[in-house]
Amino acid sequence: MTKVARRVDLRAHPEADLGEVVAHVRSGGLVAYPTETVYGLGGLCDPDAVRRLQRLKGRTADKPIGVLVESADAVDGLRWSEAARELADIFWPGSVTLVLEDPSGIFPEGVRSRLTSGVGVRVSPHPVVARLLAAVAAPLTSTSLNVPGRPPAASGDAAIEVLEDLGGTDVWVLDVGRLPPSGPSTVVDCTGPEPIVIREGTVPVGRLRCVLPGIHG
Repeated sequence: MTKVARRVDLRAHPEADLGEVVAHVRSGGLVAYPTETVYGLGGLCDPDAVRRLQRLKGRTADKPIGVLVESADAVDGLRWSEAARELADIFWPGSVTLVLEDPSGIFPEGVRSRLTSGVGVRVSPHPVVARLLAAVAAPLTSTSLNVPGRPPAASGDAAIEVLEDLGGTDVWVLDVGRLPPSGPSTVVDCTGPEPIVIREGTVPVGRLRCVLPGIHG
């Protein structure tokens, strides 16, 4: 049997040391982690780690990978519109992804959109991924952990199975058990003059309009 992921059982040991996981990520490795929606898969936002993630998921640079950050301050080099700031102030941490322009190329291709130079970022409220981000002290890429065309992993056991199906090796899994059912994050493109909802997820457009009545989507 092919060796795949190494698991940190945070169900039995919620305060388990993440030192090996952090070292693995900092050296360019990948990690599966729980979010407020499903289990995500990611690593550092550097070209090598991004290519490693793309190969594992069979994903091309034409479909940018999202980014998880500790706070808005972690991506202050991106271009923040007033509307984006308002949305972040209200909905972060939370299930809203903001696509912000990256005119200086802070993030590599595969994370930064070729078409808009936008980068999708969010702050997850899940305490485990927040702990991981704080320990790594850098933004992490985030794509749902799934075999293309199949549902994302919603438990640690499912995460291991998905990695086996993908042929993933040397990937850590932060296992908190089964996550509550959830839809994806809501995605708002803030790279243009007016914000546009490009995917309605767990946060409905109506709630966004309580903050920005004229939001499109």
